[in-house]
Amino acid sequence: MIRAMRFSSKTVGLASAVITVFIWTGFIVIARASASRGLLPLDIALARILGASAVLLPWAWWLMRPARLAGQSVGSLGGLSPLPLAPTVQAGFLGGLLYAVLAYNGFFFAPAAHASVLMPGSLPLWTTLLAWLVLREKVSSARAVGLGFIVLGDVLVGGASLLMAFDGGEVWKGDLLFMTAACCWAAYSVTVRRHGLDAVRATMAITAFAFVTFVPVYLGLIGMGVLPTHLTQVPWTEIVFQAVFQGVGSVVISGITFTQMVRHYGPVRSTMITALVPGLSALGAVWFLGEPMHWNLLAGLALVTSGILFGVRQAKPAVVTPTLAVGGKA
Repeated sequence: MIRAMRFSSKTVGLASAVITVFIWTGFIVIARASASRGLLPLDIALARILGASAVLLPWAWWLMRPARLAGQSVGSLGGLSPLPLAPTVQAGFLGGLLYAVLAYNGFFFAPAAHASVLMPGSLPLWTTLLAWLVLREKVSSARAVGLGFIVLGDVLVGGASLLMAFDGGEVWKGDLLFMTAACCWAAYSVTVRRHGLDAVRATMAITAFAFVTFVPVYLGLIGMGVLPTHLTQVPWTEIVFQAVFQGVGSVVISGITFTQMVRHYGPVRSTMITALVPGLSALGAVWFLGEPMHWNLLAGLALVTSGILFGVRQAKPAVVTPTLAVGGKA
């Protein structure tokens, strides 16, 4: 493997954080806008998986080629995943399949401003709980205070939607889907840390799992008329756009950068670094989508962002290796 260039671990971690925040912010705004452009939630999930697979599956085959030529047994899922079967299934189910299906369905019920608070905003809460349960990481009193702010913010946003359910509102369904999606991504980030997964290989593995499990099942159900689809009713440019942004951008690029961030900062601090995402995406929803910003959303956004920032200031940096190869070693 040719190592194209070498950067310090600090540089790689910082760059990964910036790229992740930028793409996650765009993901929320664009996913909500896509909910009114014709494609159904599972159609968008299909485009996401196919777009990512077009890049990552050939890359994975090339990555494992030297080992195969040497007669070694590597990977799983027929050679599509570079990781063993157990971590591939675990990480792929959480970060490659469930997260996408839940999140895209959520955007068809709730506005982007809700997603801004309930998805990236609740990640530190879920990640802290899972890291405590699985990795036995201690929760300091200062971090607990920050998480308390996050819980209050989530209650302000989700609680108001839940009350509207009694009047026939459906926004609460999107809020619940957003919270569940955040929990799945938090579980994926803890899985990455627990198994010490490499950023590139982990992203390849979750894409391979989604490709093998979701694509044939969904296309088969469409062909039998069991599930509806709008794939034949929208311009081909819309499908290509979703495949490029949702697949290449949100999966390939941000998937690798997020995993690198987890390796550098640890799962809890990594999710707290995304403190800019709720505010930026909420502002983007108001500016680009014309969504209203009610008082409970503003208050919830302020509480969640404050809780995340408080946690970042109190979190201790993870122990990392001095350098990290980029551009060849994976």
